[in-house]
Formats: sequence, structure tokens, C-alpha cells
Amino acid sequence: MDAIELLLTRQSTPRLIAPAPDASQLKIILDAAIRVPDHGALAPWEFIIATDQGLNTLADIFVEAAKASGADEDFVNKAKGMPMRAPMVITVVAKTQQHPKVPVLEQQIAAGCATMAMQQAAFALGIGAVWRTGDFAFDANVNAALGLEPHDQIVGFLYVGTPAVVAPQKPQKDGSQYVRYL
Repeated sequence: MDAIELLLTRQSTPRLIAPAPDASQLKIILDAAIRVPDHGALAPWEFIIATDQGLNTLADIFVEAAKASGADEDFVNKAKGMPMRAPMVITVVAKTQQHPKVPVLEQQIAAGCATMAMQQAAFALGIGAVWRTGDFAFDANVNAALGLEPHDQIVGFLYVGTPAVVAPQKPQKDGSQYVRYL
């Protein structure tokens, strides 16, 4: 798959099953992540990978956070199953720092770009991935349970695995409809 085809056909794959990427595929996915623009070479990201028992641990973290927020029993049960929607979940964290030339927002965007690069690399390898956020990405209890600092920000949970079905290709959109010239 060439780069233009990837950019014009990439799409999320929400229905994922085992297997997860193998070690060599995961290395490509992670190496793609750290090639994104990174002003000041700050590497403002961390990738927390959950597979196997790690998915259960992430589920427990979500359940405890849901309970702490006063969620109803239905949501608590839903939270327990969230990490099980894929054989691998990569929590992408913006590990920001104060810098005179690189604002925090730019560092968070770099971590977001890393997430997108991982999804694109997975797609190019024939692996499915979907980038999710939701309340748990902004939950202090989830941050604490993952050992994050208060200023760290989860930018997403990248669910990765084998596509359960071949998704129909989405129709091409015209980017020029979002343009305004000065």
C-alpha cells in the first residue's frame, strides 16, 4: 500500500478479534508513532500496552473509576467490558512539560499525531484499529491508577487487533468543501 492510498482509504475498524499484532508488527506500529512532528524533540508521549491480563487490569481500573464517579450499575458493567473489545489496547498519554518554545497544547497534539500514526501503520499492515476516548481519558482516577502525573493527559485508547469483518470502504469525501482562502 502506498502512502497516498493509505491516507485516502484509512478507516477505523471497531470490531476486533484476536490475534493482536505480533512483536514485529507492534515494533513497526510503535516506530511509526515516534516519527511524527515533535517540536523540540521532547518525545511528549507514553504508550501503555494492555494485552491478556493487562486487559483485565485496565477493566478493573475502568470499573473503579466508574464507581468513584457515581455511575449506575449498567455503566459499571459496560466499563468492565470496554477493554475486551480488542486483544490489545494502547493507552496513549501526552507526557507534557513546561518548555519556553513548545506549548503544552502542541505537545498534546504531537501525542495525538502519534496515535494517528499508529492507527495508520496498523491499517497499512492489515491490522484493525480504532481510536477511542470517552470519559475515562479525562478521569483523574484512571490517571492515578495508571501511574500518571496530574499534568499528563490521555489522548486516547487505541484498540488494536484483527478485523472481525471486512468493512466496506467508506466513500471518498471532498476536502475542498472545508477550505477558505484569504
